[in-house]
Amino acid sequence: MIPRIYIPGDSGALALGAEKVAKAIRAELAERGIEAKIVRNGSRGAYFLEPMVEVATANGRVAYGPVKPSDVKSLFDCGFLTGGHHKRWLGAPDKIPFLARQTRLTFARCGVTDPLSLDHYKAHGGLKGLQNAVAITPADIVKQVTESGLRGRGGAGFPTGIKWKTVLDTSADRKYIVCNADEGDSGTFADRMIMEGDPFVLIEGMAIAGIATGATKGFIYIRSEYPHAVAVMQKAVEIARKAGVLGVNVLGSPNSFDMEVRVGAGAYVCGEETALLDSLEGKRGQVRAKPPLPAHKGLFGKPTVINNVISLASVPVIMDKGAAFYKDFGTGRSRGTIPIQIAGNVKYPGLYEAAFGMTLGEIVDEIGGGTATGRPVKAVQVGGPLGAYFPRALFDTPFDYEAFAAKDGLIGHAGIVVFDDSADMLKQARFAMEFCAIESCGKCTPCRIGSTRGVEVLDRLAQNVEPEKQIALVTDLCNTMKFGSLCALGGFTPYPVMSALNHFPDDFRPTPVAEAAE
Repeated sequence: MIPRIYIPGDSGALALGAEKVAKAIRAELAERGIEAKIVRNGSRGAYFLEPMVEVATANGRVAYGPVKPSDVKSLFDCGFLTGGHHKRWLGAPDKIPFLARQTRLTFARCGVTDPLSLDHYKAHGGLKGLQNAVAITPADIVKQVTESGLRGRGGAGFPTGIKWKTVLDTSADRKYIVCNADEGDSGTFADRMIMEGDPFVLIEGMAIAGIATGATKGFIYIRSEYPHAVAVMQKAVEIARKAGVLGVNVLGSPNSFDMEVRVGAGAYVCGEETALLDSLEGKRGQVRAKPPLPAHKGLFGKPTVINNVISLASVPVIMDKGAAFYKDFGTGRSRGTIPIQIAGNVKYPGLYEAAFGMTLGEIVDEIGGGTATGRPVKAVQVGGPLGAYFPRALFDTPFDYEAFAAKDGLIGHAGIVVFDDSADMLKQARFAMEFCAIESCGKCTPCRIGSTRGVEVLDRLAQNVEPEKQIALVTDLCNTMKFGSLCALGGFTPYPVMSALNHFPDDFRPTPVAEAAE
């Protein structure tokens, strides 16, 4: 049997040197005259172990990591092609503690299969959901997705089934499915991991959404900063089309659905669904007023489902195993699993898929292992650059939509960025205002002007110019932005600013010079 070696081609692994490791392994194979097949899989998401190389042996897959090019020769000397022991030996990948504790539904194949092998995808349960979908009515598909409790994983947490039902019930000569893959939040990489590591699950989810709502065309809007994801998705769409997964007769059924990849131009605001639609139509990405909702008048004025990558990639498992199976995971109104992305100053960064309900403290301290610097954790920002900063006092908060909302926070795209006690929260608050000012589409005054004034006010505060007056002013400004902005960019910017101010007040009141001298 020809040895099979798995080396991630995922962007995160590439950034950590996976390409150099692959080159070294190819050279070593050639030098030793060994024939082996190298598979460039996705990453399993344990980035502190990347590049993680796996070998398929008679006793299952064995992992090694993090592997450096300088380790390759000694790996071969230790018999790594048959799972031999080495200082980088990790054993069976699914027994690695970080991976073993997860509940992988959406990411079940990520890092396991060859991303561009449809046969591999099917061998690991792929297309079962779509096969079930083409055998029932659109209304029954929508009912199943609704009963599963799936909510938008892109940030808003809106029930997916209700959105689909609205589009299904709206009459039109053309309908669209739009996948929002403009993953611009800090500390997030789940969308990219799916697109690079298991692209067919996204294609399958979009096809199911099309059949469920009567849409015949889909678009994946990917940020330009993701060239590897763009390339993999384009190849996967071609493969799916040739295999009859896409086209005029999806899996041989009377249903028609096709799709294409579109690349954004780097605007953060195009992650907002209506600005994304404007961009797709070839216009400057600006936020639209609602109503009308995109479900009624979306892309090119037609009924449109806009879902995030993870929302759509979660649908196949629901259609395969049933709504009750999926709903059995989670807590309260937050059902199923959520891919938590742990980043920042943290010991064990990576993607951790688990059912809703774990506490923030468990995620940061037990799974993330605390800070990489070894200093105490000061703050955790959840939900991207517009997410609130949570202090350790709130680490008992369960990871679910309602629990976070009750503490003036938001889960968003489930990105977690950890900061140690050296972080200056006044600077972090200023960054939020500056970020909003730079990324604003400029359409509404509270966002466009409010964020610019916010930077000025926080700069005066940093200079200790009438601090109490500046704090009152920034609080009033945040209130105006929160309730007066046209979209979440201006509306959510107050979350990081006010949470930093409320939870870390000492950082906003510079020590007077006389006191400092004492």
